[in-house]
Amino acid sequence: MDPIIPRSLPRSEADTPRTEQASGPVHALLDRLGLSPAQQAVLQVDEQTDFAFRLPEALRRRIRAEDPADPVLRQVLPTRLEQLRAPGDSMDPVAEAALADGALIRKYAGRALLITTQACDVHCRYCFRRHFDYAAARSDRDFGPAFEQLQADDTLRELILSGGDPLTLSNARLRKIVHRAGAIDHLTTLRIHTRSAIVRPERVDAGLCALLQGTRLRVVVVTHANCAAELGPDAADAMARLQATGATLLNQAVLLRGVNDTVTAQVDLSRRLFACAVLPYYLHQLDPVAGAAHFSVPDDEARVILRQLEAALPGYLVPRLVREIPGEPSKTPLGCETN
Repeated sequence: MDPIIPRSLPRSEADTPRTEQASGPVHALLDRLGLSPAQQAVLQVDEQTDFAFRLPEALRRRIRAEDPADPVLRQVLPTRLEQLRAPGDSMDPVAEAALADGALIRKYAGRALLITTQACDVHCRYCFRRHFDYAAARSDRDFGPAFEQLQADDTLRELILSGGDPLTLSNARLRKIVHRAGAIDHLTTLRIHTRSAIVRPERVDAGLCALLQGTRLRVVVVTHANCAAELGPDAADAMARLQATGATLLNQAVLLRGVNDTVTAQVDLSRRLFACAVLPYYLHQLDPVAGAAHFSVPDDEARVILRQLEAALPGYLVPRLVREIPGEPSKTPLGCETN
């Protein structure tokens, strides 16, 4: 099987021989999955990546054995393809550094985003914050300055908890954040962006559900699933527990080469999400983060997938195809125009 090589990018950097660690957690995973040495060599595994490999057991169980093209594996496997660079690649692809004030990021009207933690349960190789400087956010450990800003600006209606992944925090720490947000009269909505609820579904425990159910704020949980295979029975049960709290459940996916860049994959994802009581929300074009160019899908291909998806599914199961452009007042819909 050929590795996924992005179009219009040189192969030379990815093909350059590199001294590899003979064994490590990535090769151990591939051995456990029954992949032969030849298959592993084709995958161009990189045990020495500066963006650490991290995979929870619940998500590991969703990877098909003996399949080097498995879409879950593709998302978490560090490879030498991450050395490729494309025009426009950036360490800060959505220009957040200039917007961050301690742990708070202000991008769009009426909303503010709180960087709650640097930690994630899984390290996705396409992560737009893989190079993010969390130092300033860590310095605001009790979020005092952030909440002072939130209290002072009565144009804000929504607080978004992000990270990292806010569900890597303990319930006790989350409860403090939710309580402080609920005490600000002009805030009406609490939005939580999480991959943990999918990749470590046991995290959605009784304590978490109780604190979400106990706030006066309207709770929106945005899950991050990119393919139907991620949504096993345990994840479906976790979504049911979240739905029972009264939370609105949405999903945003990233369009990724070799993972979900077919209409079949997108249809399967939308249908599986709906079976789990989650509505598709956004299908993001890849942010041009350095190290993820091999996942990129051209806009014209993305629009073709969207047109086919619109023909195959009812409108409420079709996510909005968007790109984030720094400085724009909202996400930019790509739609189906053919320019």
